[in-house]
Amino acid sequence: MPLAARMGSGVELGFVEEAAPWRLRSAQFPSKVGGRPAWLGESGLPGPAELRCGRCGRPCAFLLQLYAPLPGRPDAFHRGLFLFCCRGPACYRPGAPGPLRVFRNQLPRKNDTYSYDPPPDTPPPEGHPPVSLQLQCGAHLCRVCGCLGPKACSRCHRAHYCSKDHQTVDWKLGHKLSCAQSAQLDTAIPDHKFLFPEYEIVIEPEEMETPGDSQTDADTHKDLEKHKELEAAGGASEGFESLDEEVLEAMAKHETQEDKIFQKFKNQMAAEPEQILRYCRGGEGPIWISGENIPQMKDIPNCSCGAQRMFEFQVMPQLLNHLKVDSLGESIDWGTLVVYTCAENCNQANGYMEEFIWKQDITADST
Repeated sequence: MPLAARMGSGVELGFVEEAAPWRLRSAQFPSKVGGRPAWLGESGLPGPAELRCGRCGRPCAFLLQLYAPLPGRPDAFHRGLFLFCCRGPACYRPGAPGPLRVFRNQLPRKNDTYSYDPPPDTPPPEGHPPVSLQLQCGAHLCRVCGCLGPKACSRCHRAHYCSKDHQTVDWKLGHKLSCAQSAQLDTAIPDHKFLFPEYEIVIEPEEMETPGDSQTDADTHKDLEKHKELEAAGGASEGFESLDEEVLEAMAKHETQEDKIFQKFKNQMAAEPEQILRYCRGGEGPIWISGENIPQMKDIPNCSCGAQRMFEFQVMPQLLNHLKVDSLGESIDWGTLVVYTCAENCNQANGYMEEFIWKQDITADST
């Protein structure tokens, strides 16, 4: 089910589910985690240079994609958001630049790649190759990661790669033997231990909070405003002397703004513990895990077309449980990943437009 990518249409939650592989291929317009990207448009794919980690320089892995068309925009009848991340744990240390990339692509309903009609909800005929490493337009994809593969094996000229790194990995894990057997290249792809586990992302609307929850938030807001007024009047310590016991008790429940932010995050997660993303383009903003490292408008660069970017979705830490990245030492980690996209949803050159992603880390206070 596609996301309701309408301005202010309410929060929608994403959850992972097992799915038949054919349902996660491009022709089905999937929202999914892991595996190889199910590219939407076939022109202007991000190249190897755009998909390298900004810290270590190695190729990023495909993390997830969302199918999020825009109603009322014929040029975005089909629309996808593609998120990539580095697999190097050290690149996720607080303050590390560039381990994440996000791209947006869109197509009108009438295009050169897909039928005008909705895709059939039935599996393809038997014998259809499980993995396709060549797009309909003829472009080749990397055998390891499924991204654009401009490099070819110098011996067989049929195996393609995004980088020397991935060519070396594939050579060691079997291409050295299968190189001469070109007919088996698409069926004899080894597990390179690079792709994340593959799941479908199913979308459900978030249930509205109860009136009691709203009242609690309102009371908390009033307490915080009162606290700010006291500080402005000469210090909270002096004002406390004139507060009655009722107000003191209320303020004791909500000691700091940091506590309030983290408590809201915990409450939203507790309501749906398995949520791996929250989507609300142009509506309710993200929920933050900490009061630290929250971006201001000046921190979010404008799109290359000149328009401002707006919040579209965020990835929750629960997704890490499904990626099998835990280790005894460092591992990939984040508090939340927040994606901002062009408010005008521009479509320059009909390719993949890079958008902006903000990583907020888990702090000592938010554990």
